[in-house]
Amino acid sequence: MTDPKCALCKPRYCNEGITDEEKLPSFCPMKDFKNLIQEVKEKYSAEEIKNLFLSAALTEKEAYEEKPARELGKIIPVRPRIREIAEFAKKIGARKIGMAFCSGLSDEASRAHAILEKHELEIVSVICSCGAVDKEEVGIPKEYKIRDPKKFESACNPLLQAELLNKAETAFNVLVGLCVGHDMLFTKHSQAPVTTLIVKDRFTGHNPLISLYTRYHKDIV
Repeated sequence: MTDPKCALCKPRYCNEGITDEEKLPSFCPMKDFKNLIQEVKEKYSAEEIKNLFLSAALTEKEAYEEKPARELGKIIPVRPRIREIAEFAKKIGARKIGMAFCSGLSDEASRAHAILEKHELEIVSVICSCGAVDKEEVGIPKEYKIRDPKKFESACNPLLQAELLNKAETAFNVLVGLCVGHDMLFTKHSQAPVTTLIVKDRFTGHNPLISLYTRYHKDIV
């Protein structure tokens, strides 16, 4: 049984509905995991999954708009992700939304907070440095500090962010620029589902996609 490596499959057979085993690459899960595919397909009928799944599909559809008839079949995107999050919240009947953000993106978090509030959503936001806990207090060696190891340096606190939003009983939580690893800890301990608005990428101004395309980053990545 071969582990999936779908990122290496250029034809994207599944995207075209092609399941002929003779055409599929050796690493295609449609070859070795037919029973699992069927089992998972049936899970989408569960009530706690169905509402989110259908709302996600409709949010996806509404993010596009058909072009004029002369270009029939062509569609163009009409909404940014922040708007999609707001519309998705409305579709699932969510009222209170959590936001876990990095202190380095405080301005962006404030802007996102304001936009979502315009959609009549209640936003509960928690900064990563909440608690004012020095890194050494939570087992981080002083030499791991970014600045002066002798001075206070606030530790990112994804566990507290998650617990505060758990207590607020948010419908779902939005990540705004948490560090790699901190985002994992937050997601693991959040009781509500989690989606991402912004990912942390200090080098590219939080646009990690650019490193996949520019030759200027080839020796970095």
